[in-house]
Amino acid sequence: MLVTRRLIQLFIGLFLYGIGIALIVRAGIGVAPWDVLTQGIDNHTHLGFGLITILLSGVVLLLWIPIRQKPGAGTLLNAVLVGPAADVGLWLLPANLDLWARILLFAAGLLLIAVATGLYIGAHFGPGPRDGLMTGLHKRAGWKIWIVRTGIEVIVLGIGWALGGNVGIGTALFAVLIGPLCQRTIPLFAIRRPAPAGQPILEPTP
Repeated sequence: MLVTRRLIQLFIGLFLYGIGIALIVRAGIGVAPWDVLTQGIDNHTHLGFGLITILLSGVVLLLWIPIRQKPGAGTLLNAVLVGPAADVGLWLLPANLDLWARILLFAAGLLLIAVATGLYIGAHFGPGPRDGLMTGLHKRAGWKIWIVRTGIEVIVLGIGWALGGNVGIGTALFAVLIGPLCQRTIPLFAIRRPAPAGQPILEPTP
């Protein structure tokens, strides 16, 4: 039954993550660095936001190979489900709203992504492709985690901006706020798993 609960939490988390991305995209005041890259590529290929999200996840997973990072079930599901969920959100949400409404959309999207991150990471089925690249480089190179994350996001942000992705105040707010928010939601939604026989039960860690 615990596995069933974890799977339900994983799927809910991934779906809400995609909806959170859609809220921020529709807000139009700047998106997260990886979504800037997605928008930039879409500007030139017109493949659609969701499909490009999936394709980028595939490219990132290929980068796991040289750093010997192993994906979990949650990693693969993240790669294929978040993009379609974002497309659903973009289809449902109106565009060209008043500024006050777009600010509310951004705030809702930011909070929803934080909750969704806590849900899918707390289910313990493995990190998403982008998070796994960050932690894998941290382990292999020994660089501090914040240096790795900042370096990756500066690179993808720069490429996405050059391709015409939406960079704005929302991009900066996302970069500053998502870490502290996830620091609260990850332990909040972490499911405690029983330890092997003869070992104490481990508390979840963020």
